[in-house]
Amino acid sequence: MTIMRDDEGTEVDVPARVRRIVSLVPSLTEAVGETDVTRLVGATDWCTHPAGLDVPRIRGTKNPDVEAVVALEPDLVLANQEENRPADLARLRAAGLAVWVTDIRTVDGGLESLGRMLSACGFDDVPWLDEARRLWSGVVAGERRRAVVPIWRKPWMACGSDTFTGAVLARLGIENVLADSPERYPRFDPADLPEHDLVVLPDEPYRFTAEDGPEAFSAPAVLVSGRLLTWYGPSLVEAARTLPEALGGSGCSPGLVGTRPQRSFGTKNR
Repeated sequence: MTIMRDDEGTEVDVPARVRRIVSLVPSLTEAVGETDVTRLVGATDWCTHPAGLDVPRIRGTKNPDVEAVVALEPDLVLANQEENRPADLARLRAAGLAVWVTDIRTVDGGLESLGRMLSACGFDDVPWLDEARRLWSGVVAGERRRAVVPIWRKPWMACGSDTFTGAVLARLGIENVLADSPERYPRFDPADLPEHDLVVLPDEPYRFTAEDGPEAFSAPAVLVSGRLLTWYGPSLVEAARTLPEALGGSGCSPGLVGTRPQRSFGTKNR
């Protein structure tokens, strides 16, 4: 065993060789799957990447089947501070499992966190992570813009303060007009928003489309894969390559950048 500290500063007894991994977060599932899919032995129902992933499913991020996870006998369970409930993680630890918790809120912080997590998993050479670091180090902020980022409708909700999505947009020169909200995902009225010149409509957790979303706003809107805005694994490579052009110019109009199956709000991953 090797004692390592996760993003919360918790000491984790990591086996010398991690061969069996259960991931409770789709982003982390993709991160491990793109590195060595043979080590994944369990994932959530929402884990859609890598494509064709064939492992036992253990329900969602907010309601994992703890008994099923324990039965898979993982060497390491991967979780996230925002996505997974402390009570579920405590039950896993009480069952004797090693649980690694990530806490990702910025692009650079995410790349660093993923590097530590993958090192705990026993991965020292991760080409996609090296590529993500290279690409994001070269991203240049485009024209300064002010945007609102809705994530739900009925009621309207949007990205507020201290979100990974807001950090991604900030790297592109786009200011989230609700970044000063006391809530991370505040409710709002489209008619009562601060001044903005762009609406970023992801396809998750609510699936906004060209016919469902843009009509509620007076500013130009662009439809974007939620995976590129909210996932912090290998999707960071695609995000660095496509989002600057998709969101950097003026006069954006509804047009989907990337695709994602819809997930339900409250059982999503960030």
